[in-house]
Amino acid sequence: MPKRGLAALAITTVALILLISFKVPDQPVVGSTTGNLAIVEPSTAPVTVPGATALPGAAATPAPAATKAPAATSGTTGSGGSAASAKVDGPVVSTRFGPVQVEVVVASGKVADVVALQLPTGRRSGQISSYAAPILHDEALQAQSASIDTVSGATYTSDAYAQSLQAALDQAGLG
Repeated sequence: MPKRGLAALAITTVALILLISFKVPDQPVVGSTTGNLAIVEPSTAPVTVPGATALPGAAATPAPAATKAPAATSGTTGSGGSAASAKVDGPVVSTRFGPVQVEVVVASGKVADVVALQLPTGRRSGQISSYAAPILHDEALQAQSASIDTVSGATYTSDAYAQSLQAALDQAGLG
């Protein structure tokens, strides 16, 4: 075999080994915001949405990534006392990309708002979450149920969102 051929084969082999062993870290961008979601390290704070209010007595740290978590409720009455509203937390649903949890705001027997308390974070997962969250929010409000369409490219997040939403709706008596 000629010297040039042997050199080309060696360089190609080394390049292929380096290419195969290359890994992109899946680390979150701490402290930056994308759209309506703040991308933060999951161990330090939950994903928050501006304008969302914390429940009285809610823990300042995120719930552990578990299949089921206790749902919290709080009720308030409007100025006339006739319209009741309640906030119900769905369970934390673990996915391979991170935990998902939603809070449902129920007013007058209807879903008034859905707030994502936790969504997957990280480089790519955070991008997908910031893209999918407003779509899932709008789907849930329009459907007034957990029968929402899956967002393309966010299948795991969409399914977990629907599971947490359904459990919160069941807890609120709307399921």
